[in-house]
Amino acid sequence: MNAPAKVDLAATEARSKGNPTPDDLDIVVRDERFNRGNTPKRWWAGDAFGTAWHNALSATFPRGEAFFIEAVKAHREGAPPKLAAEIRAFVKQEINHTREHIAFNRLAADAGYDIAAIDKRVEEMLLLTKGRPAIANLAVTMALEHYTAMMAHEFLANPKHFENADAEVRDMWRWHAVEEVEHKGVAYDTWNHATKDWSGWKAWKVRSLVMLTVTGRFFKNRWTDSINLLAQDGITDWKARWGLFKYLTVTPGVVRRIFPAWLSYFKPSFHPWDHDDRELIKIYEGEFSDALMPAE
Repeated sequence: MNAPAKVDLAATEARSKGNPTPDDLDIVVRDERFNRGNTPKRWWAGDAFGTAWHNALSATFPRGEAFFIEAVKAHREGAPPKLAAEIRAFVKQEINHTREHIAFNRLAADAGYDIAAIDKRVEEMLLLTKGRPAIANLAVTMALEHYTAMMAHEFLANPKHFENADAEVRDMWRWHAVEEVEHKGVAYDTWNHATKDWSGWKAWKVRSLVMLTVTGRFFKNRWTDSINLLAQDGITDWKARWGLFKYLTVTPGVVRRIFPAWLSYFKPSFHPWDHDDRELIKIYEGEFSDALMPAE
């Protein structure tokens, strides 16, 4: 087998010798609360397709983010002080995200959507991880955190995603997006710490294969969930499929727009902070400075 020869081994070996996470990065816990007493219209995103896609995403977050927390915490022993502090801040941010998406999911249920089936399937999938090596759960978390970071960047950089959305719901998604951008390197740096004794080839191979598997499942499940939610609005068959496809790939086109960032994950020397997009965080903080809290 000659596949390893195609990979830049020097670059993969360098992954644990340098850390592109900015030295001056502070992961800040923004203790914001949304949608208490807010009653947005059923299609809060301005149309059925954006509403279905984001409702489907949100329905996975409470259990999914609890999984991320445990996957990262399982490998914090022996972490350098800066990474250990970032893991603690990551955990606090994700706990707050879970709380706010539970509140948002209640809104979706109050609007008449049955999202219990999505939550149940996530629960069943997570049960399959019991007994699996902890490093496998971290690899999955790292891949999914890249997805959240890519979409978060898009949501912040491209106003079209929420231009017709309910104002308070839009603020909730922007808040979540800011913190996903801010902590986008934590799972990856934890992976580098946990696999520091692995060869560069092995680490690259595992994270790449896991990303391919995660990608297939992510889009299959989110597509199915969104189509089911659209059916609850009476939108079915080709109208549902074409409308959702157009929403994801044309306008606002989140899937099309994140593709280059997704592809970059397979570079042997990849790190989430290869693209420093903290300017998006500064814009948000300028608008919501009262919500800033120390990470510790």
